[in-house]
Amino acid sequence: MQTNSTTTAASAGAARPAQIASKIASWGHLAGFLAIMAGMLGLGLYAQHAGGGGGQGSRQFAAHARAIQIYLPALAMDWALLYYCWAGVHRFGGSLWSLAGGRWASWRDVRSDLAVVVPFWAIFEGAAYGAHWLLYRTLGSGSAKTVDSLLPHSLIEVIVWIAMCVTAGVCEEMAFRGYLQRQFRALTGGVAWAVLAQAVVFGVAHSYQGWRNVAVITVLGVLFGALAAWRKNLRANMMAHAWTDFWEGWLKFVVWR
Repeated sequence: MQTNSTTTAASAGAARPAQIASKIASWGHLAGFLAIMAGMLGLGLYAQHAGGGGGQGSRQFAAHARAIQIYLPALAMDWALLYYCWAGVHRFGGSLWSLAGGRWASWRDVRSDLAVVVPFWAIFEGAAYGAHWLLYRTLGSGSAKTVDSLLPHSLIEVIVWIAMCVTAGVCEEMAFRGYLQRQFRALTGGVAWAVLAQAVVFGVAHSYQGWRNVAVITVLGVLFGALAAWRKNLRANMMAHAWTDFWEGWLKFVVWR
């Protein structure tokens, strides 16, 4: 009887470590990722404070004439970040599919993910509206510069904007939910902590939009992280992320004008 109990306890003890998610890249690589995010925070703070002044023009992030000049570096930065994540994972024997959690095997998978994206988008929009309302209701509009002037107007800008939305859906989901969330889960041993931590970093990465928007994006990052943890892949995340950027950045203004 004693032997059986000991064997059972030993088996349970051996099972616990196997249930804890293992890191998918080195801790040094994770430190490098966080250093990149710290650099993005610094650039964001600089963008918010550059130019000074309190007029309407100073509250705009940039003149619209510079839109394409900002779109293209943003595209390159997203792909560069994904490459950084892939390089670290590749050294551990992983691949892009390791970050994404697998590809579609059939049209049934596509339909299943679409069935998740639609209600998720409704929840996402409600959360975004609620977070914005709460912040502006309690703290006012503030004086942070915005990216409103950079939203697309011409056909070429719309085309490049769509490319940016798709790029963000793929690259940012793989970087923050595919890489960072799993690294944080291995580091903390808990899904909830991992979801929260990656959301904070995700919000900080958008500091160029002002700290109020950082708070809103952090909330939305929690939603994306929870979706990834539930689905155990990023297919629905990628579609939802790309669609929300496309909707918020251009399509809703066409629909509601």
